[in-house]
Amino acid sequence: MGTENVRQEWGWLRALRHEQRAERALVRQLANQERKAHTIAGREDDVMTRRRQHARRVRAVLESLYPIPQEARILEVGSGAHGLIFFWDAPRAVGVDPLALQYAALFPAWQDRAATATAFGEVLPFPDGVFDVVLTDNVVDHADRPETIMAEIARVLKPQGGLYFSVNVHHPAYALTSVLHGWWNALGLPLEITPFADHTFHLTLDRARQLFAGLPLRVLYERAFLEQAKEHARHASPRSPGDLLKRILWKNALFEVVAVREDA
Repeated sequence: MGTENVRQEWGWLRALRHEQRAERALVRQLANQERKAHTIAGREDDVMTRRRQHARRVRAVLESLYPIPQEARILEVGSGAHGLIFFWDAPRAVGVDPLALQYAALFPAWQDRAATATAFGEVLPFPDGVFDVVLTDNVVDHADRPETIMAEIARVLKPQGGLYFSVNVHHPAYALTSVLHGWWNALGLPLEITPFADHTFHLTLDRARQLFAGLPLRVLYERAFLEQAKEHARHASPRSPGDLLKRILWKNALFEVVAVREDA
C-alpha cells in the first residue's frame, strides 16, 4: 500500500472513530440530562438563577468588546439543556442542538424562552451571513468535527458580526489519553472512563487556538484560566486517585475568545 493510500486509510479510520465517539457522547449526554431533570424537579428556579448569572457574565465579556445591536439576530450553536440563549432575553434568538427536541420536553421551565432547531453544528441550517452574534459555550469538544463547526460559525456570521467561544482545555496528558481511549473503544475493549466517554476530544490550549486558523475571524480577546484550574485542583478535596493526579496534570481550564467576522 502506497504512502498516500496509507494516509487516506488512516484518515478514514480516524474520522470513523470520531464519529463513533461523538454518537456515544450524545447518547450519554441525553442520559445524563434525563437524570438531571429528575434530580432538579421542584428546584428549577435555582437552576435558572445560576444559569442567568452565567449568561450575564458571558454577555458582559462580549459586550465589553463588541456592542450588541438591540435587534441583533443571535445564534447559539450547541444550546443544549441549559444554554446561554435561554437566559439572554433576546427577541431574535435561536439555539441549535442535535437533542433540541428532547431537551425542550425535559426542561420546559426555560427551553421555551428561545426558539430552537434540531441540527448539528457541523451543518447549520441557515444561509450565509445572517447572524449578528454567534455563541458557542463549551460545546466543540463533544462534537464530531470541531473545525467544521468553526467554519460553519464563520459562514453564518454577518461581516463584522461578533462571536463568543469557550471550551475547556487540558494538560496534554489528557489529550493523549483521550486519543487512546477512543482507539481502545474502537477495537472493542470494554474499558470506559467517564470523562473521556462524555467528550470526543480533550483539547490542549494550542489545539483550541488552532480551531481559528484560516478562518475570517479576528480575535479581539482571549483568555485561558490555567492558573485558576491549577489552584482549584490543588485545594479540592480528593474523591479518587484521579483527583490527586489533577493536582499535577491540570484539566478543565476555561478558554474563552471574543472575535469578529472579517471579509476575506
